[in-house]
Amino acid sequence: MENATQSNDPNAGATPLVEMKDISISFGGIHAVDKASCELYPGEVVGLLGHNGAGKSTLIKILSGAYSRDSGTIFVDGEEATITNPRQAKEYGIETIYQTLALADNVDAAANLYLGREILTRWRTLDDAAMEAETRKVMNRLNPNFTRFKDPVKQLSGGQRQSVAIARAIHFNARILIMDEPTAALGPAETEQVGQLIHQLKGDGIGIFLISHDIHDVFDLADRVVVMKNGAVVGSARTEDVTKDEVLGMIILGKCPPGASKGPGALDD
Repeated sequence: MENATQSNDPNAGATPLVEMKDISISFGGIHAVDKASCELYPGEVVGLLGHNGAGKSTLIKILSGAYSRDSGTIFVDGEEATITNPRQAKEYGIETIYQTLALADNVDAAANLYLGREILTRWRTLDDAAMEAETRKVMNRLNPNFTRFKDPVKQLSGGQRQSVAIARAIHFNARILIMDEPTAALGPAETEQVGQLIHQLKGDGIGIFLISHDIHDVFDLADRVVVMKNGAVVGSARTEDVTKDEVLGMIILGKCPPGASKGPGALDD
C-alpha cells in the first residue's frame, strides 16, 4: 500500500499488534478477498468499512480462524503467526464478539464469563462463589456501573450485554478484539455506553477491529478506517485526515482521497 503523508501518525515506526499481508481467499472461483493488507496497533480502533460482499467480514474471519486463507501472511507482534482455526487465534489473544454476542440468555454474567471454562471446587462441583468474585473484578474494571450480577443476561440492556461479552473476551487475555456491529439495534444511551467500553479497552492497550455499516459510528469510535471493495483494500486513513464524504467515495466509487493511503483496490486517478 502506498504511503500518504500523514502529519500526526502516533504509530509511525511502531510494530503492529497484528498485521495481515496480501491475504487472499476464493470460494468457487470467486475472489472473496484479493491480496488484502491491513494492520492494527496496540490501543487502536480500526474501522473496517465496505458494502455487503466487499470482503471485510471474510478478511476478519481469516484472522479469527473461522476461514483458512489461500495465501498471504499474518503477523502478531512482528512474528509470523499460524492461524487456521479459532483455537489457534485464541492462543494469540484474538477474540471475536459477534453481533449476536453468543451469550447464554438464561444464566447470569458469571456463568457466561466462564461458559466452557468453569472453575471447579476440590469436589469437582461448580465454584459459583469464585466465578462471581472474578466476574465482579473484571466488570468493575471494565464497567463500574454494572450491578446486575444475579440476573439472567436476557434481562439486561443491550449495552450491559455488550459489557458481559467484552468482559468474557478480555478476562481470558484477549489483546486483539474483533467487534462485529457492536452498536447495531442499540439506542443512543446504550451506544454511548459501548463507546465508553471501547475507550476503556483502548486505554488498556487492546487493539480493536470494528466492523460496521454505520459510517457515523465508525467516525465516533475509530482512529483509522480501512475500506474494502470487491474483495480488495481501496485504502486506509486516519479519521482525522478525511471527511465522511471522502470515505463514502471510497466505499461507493473506490476513489482514494488525498488524506488516505492508497490500496490496490482503488481506482486509478
